[in-house]
Amino acid sequence: MAIAEPWHVRSRGRECAAAQRPFVDGETIVTALFPDPESSGYLRRDYCVEGWATYQETGGKPFSFWRTTYTAIQNNDAAIAAERLSAEEILQRLVEEDEDHTENARFILAVMLERQKLLRETDSQRTPSGILRVYEHRKTGEVFIVKDPDIPLSQVEAVQNEVFILLENNGRTPSPEQEPTPEALPDETPNSPADPAPPDA
Repeated sequence: MAIAEPWHVRSRGRECAAAQRPFVDGETIVTALFPDPESSGYLRRDYCVEGWATYQETGGKPFSFWRTTYTAIQNNDAAIAAERLSAEEILQRLVEEDEDHTENARFILAVMLERQKLLRETDSQRTPSGILRVYEHRKTGEVFIVKDPDIPLSQVEAVQNEVFILLENNGRTPSPEQEPTPEALPDETPNSPADPAPPDA
């Protein structure tokens, strides 16, 4: 049985983890991921450039780190996002649930969002369980750690179909009970001749 790994990491902080000062919109910051000593997951900390330099003098080695730009989230952005369940929200749900059977779908979703320039891959690390790819949401700074399942070419189309179904059903796979029954299907021969009239008495 696979060990649950909470690879979804909390959203970008609003202040430096070292200097405890608020970030300024457009400021260059450093995002770092550290192994969580209380779980098999990771902790996220964000630093201003000066704070990161201070941390490096005394702190331990992070699992991964990169430079990015801090973008203040506007209230209207949150309202728009709440109106629909987007592909990144579906990815977030699947990463948080961490079900083995959605591993391939998570990776395809991450690659799709990267191609749409919503996510960017900031790092990849080889671990005993496989390659972990670190993605950052370009606008919100939210981080996702997704395992690369090394999908065989012969299975790519099937996984893409699975992702399409998830997108059409708000991140859920329809149960067999939701599929239309033969009784519920429309008449397949709507233009068939009418039943013959009864013979004359």
